[in-house]
Amino acid sequence: MIFSSVFFMFVFLPIVLLAYFLVPKKLKNVVILISSLIFYAWGEPVYVALMIFSIIYNYIAGLEIEYNRNKGKKGKAKTVFLMAVVVNLLILGFFKYYGFLLQNLNQILPFDIPYRALPLPIGISFYTFQTLSYVIDVYWGNVGVQRNLIHFGTYISMFPQLIAGPIVRYADVEEQLVNRRVSIVRFGDGVAWFLRGLAKKVLLANNVGMAYDAIAALPGSEVSVLAAWIGCAAYTFQIYFDFSGYSDMAIGLGKMFGFEFMKNFDYPYTSTSITDFWRRWHISLSSWFREYVYIPLGGNRVGRSKHIRNIFVVWMLTGLWHGAAWNFIFWGLYYGILLLLEKYVLKDVMERLPGFIKHIYTMVLVMIGWVFFFSPSIGSAFAYIGKMFGIGADGFINGTAVYYFYNYILLFLVLILCSVPYTYKKFSRFMLHKKSRCPVAIATYILMFILSTAYLVNATYNPFLYFRF
Repeated sequence: MIFSSVFFMFVFLPIVLLAYFLVPKKLKNVVILISSLIFYAWGEPVYVALMIFSIIYNYIAGLEIEYNRNKGKKGKAKTVFLMAVVVNLLILGFFKYYGFLLQNLNQILPFDIPYRALPLPIGISFYTFQTLSYVIDVYWGNVGVQRNLIHFGTYISMFPQLIAGPIVRYADVEEQLVNRRVSIVRFGDGVAWFLRGLAKKVLLANNVGMAYDAIAALPGSEVSVLAAWIGCAAYTFQIYFDFSGYSDMAIGLGKMFGFEFMKNFDYPYTSTSITDFWRRWHISLSSWFREYVYIPLGGNRVGRSKHIRNIFVVWMLTGLWHGAAWNFIFWGLYYGILLLLEKYVLKDVMERLPGFIKHIYTMVLVMIGWVFFFSPSIGSAFAYIGKMFGIGADGFINGTAVYYFYNYILLFLVLILCSVPYTYKKFSRFMLHKKSRCPVAIATYILMFILSTAYLVNATYNPFLYFRF
């Protein structure tokens, strides 16, 4: 089940909201927990048992860590903690990486190890990182242990952000799991967030995704330089509006139930450096790696060689988190190298450059990065990048490129406008500056909802890109 589906919007969500607001306060988390397990089991009926195991195991681990620490048994508390980390990572590693590992071993060994590819449990990368954040913070003493299994299960399985984030740290919702309120204003704000995210996903990401799919399906001999750039630009916009659209819907749903989730995107395509880009893109993931990997390794408070090591460790893991393939690992290391270059080599040069030059520099490198992300292999990525710069391309421009340029130029202009904060700020000021404009705001959101629904009724392809991570 996905948010941008007719069934979710017109059946599942209304039933869950009705049940949530009808039951007393002490049963509200029960409603969320049960509905979240149903939501997850809808597409993954077998793997719901895996999630239940993860909830119960990490709940007990947290209790054991606190008990042993209070008894002065620091060694045993550490053992329980390390075991919990290992178990969580082994579960993630088995389902996500064992096929990748055996595939590479089979290329080295003189014999083949047979294996069967397993379907990846949806959202496992996200909820595993959430369980890890809880266990680590309990061990570090940053949060109190959660003694209520229902509250803990609600945190791990919460369907608004279960499938593709944002990654919610336990420390950020510890109080909200027990005490939260839903007002008319907050609920309305949640609906607005959800509808904006829905429009991003359905009206923008899905439509520009068709341009990328069409160009990606072309024979290599028919791809000109312009066509390659159009395809790359299409994916660049698709993944942003697809993923940020999901995050906006998750934030909106959270508000409807009284939760406040962190913002996951902050107009990343307005960045003026790669460092700035990663402060704005997938903020919850960057924050997780900073808090639980980068800083414990010493961060930037160590010598240069160790700092370089820390950057490479974090970005190799970031790439590996996104997928079990060498192109994802290369993508992570690509960004690690760029961040190190900006810190140690390009810092003084970039400070003297005009803002628009820094923006062009950033977007070109980001788009090249997305080629490694969407390509099935490193070799095919380099082949595609070669076409973007004229190597192996069908000239600079051909009839195919002209066709896609004229068919999608207006959509690209809309996507550019929707990628900058100026447009949203103007929209908000116009809608909310005067009370008389409230009907206009309501009418605009209703129109967004109607158009999105009409699109979904006729759509045959509507997955979220980050579901496979």
